Order: sequence, then structure tokens, then C-alpha cells
Amino acid sequence: MTEALRVQAAVHHNPYAYMLGEAELVALLSELGRRRAESILRNHTAAEGQAPRGPYPRPAMGFVILDPTADARADDTEAVLGAITVGEQARQFLPKAAAKAAAHRRLGHDNGSSVHTDPHLLGTGAFRYGHSAEVRGVIAAASSQSTDQDLYEASRLAAEFAEGIAARHQEFEWRVGETDWLSPDDLPLARYSEMVAWFPGDRA
Repeated sequence: MTEALRVQAAVHHNPYAYMLGEAELVALLSELGRRRAESILRNHTAAEGQAPRGPYPRPAMGFVILDPTADARADDTEAVLGAITVGEQARQFLPKAAAKAAAHRRLGHDNGSSVHTDPHLLGTGAFRYGHSAEVRGVIAAASSQSTDQDLYEASRLAAEFAEGIAARHQEFEWRVGETDWLSPDDLPLARYSEMVAWFPGDRA
């Protein structure tokens, strides 16, 4: 029996506090990480010709997921939702995954081709490789395998994250019923009232 790869997940910013505590969001990332761990191990140990994207060079990967609700003006560091490591020594791949995610966010597309076709888009200190994926507004980046393998694992993580949040949101809706605002007290954030505070007359 093949031993499972170690999975570690952490949340840097939780935009879904209206329905998920930080521990619950970590649990979701851990669950998604275990799915990627199964894929990584399967592709790393596959017999010759059996891995659809070729055998994975190593049984370890680092993943970074960006917050799809982050303001476009937010710094890259602030835009990080969380990260996942799979396997031993996977922590070393997180800066590369972060660089891919940041480039994707800045460029609006995967950084994988820029070094070949558009090096003018890259500056000093830029990472020379992709790939990252954006699925339904979720940007996820992976690092440690070949570019195609990284792209595949990142795309699956992004898709499954979107599906996981949607499922939990549906549970939230059934639990609380009809509301106007995604907040515990069904009240808007102060900034929305501030946006129209200048308007004369009675306040809502």
C-alpha cells in the first residue's frame, strides 16, 4: 500500500467569514490538497506511458490561491487567500507559485508564454515560468512539475475551490434564509453607506 503524501494548508485571508470560520476554510483547503496529493502521487508513480501528462518528476508541489474577491488595487500580498503544500520539502516551491499567481493577476493571463513571446512584460526579478490557471475568477498557481503538469494541477485546484465555496454558500443560504447582505447581522459594510453619505435627505 502506497503511503499518502503529507498535506498542509494555511489561510492568509478569509473573505468568506460570513459563512466559514478560518478553521473551516483551512479544512476546505486541506480537503482540496488531499485530492491534489492523490493526483500527484498517482502521476508520480505511474508506469511508463500511463500518466496522461507524463510522469511527474517529484512527489511534492506547492500551491497558492488568490482571493477572487480582492480589490484590484490590493497589493499582491494582500490578495493571497491561502496556500497548500503537498509532500515533503514542498515549502520551497511556494515562492515560485506565488510569483506565477502575481504575474497572472497583473497580466490578466498565464505568465507561461511571456518569457518566450513578450519578455517586455517582465521586469527585473520576474519569474521565467508558468503555469497558473484562472477558473471562474479563481487564480491558482502550482509549482514543482513540468509546465503542463503544473497547469493541470492548478486548474483542478481552482475549479474545485470554486465548487467547494459554491456548495458551502448554498448550505449557508438554506441555513439563514433570505437576506440582503452576506453578513451575520444582514447589514451593509460601512463603506457602502459612506459612498452615498453625501446625498441629501433622509438616510436609509
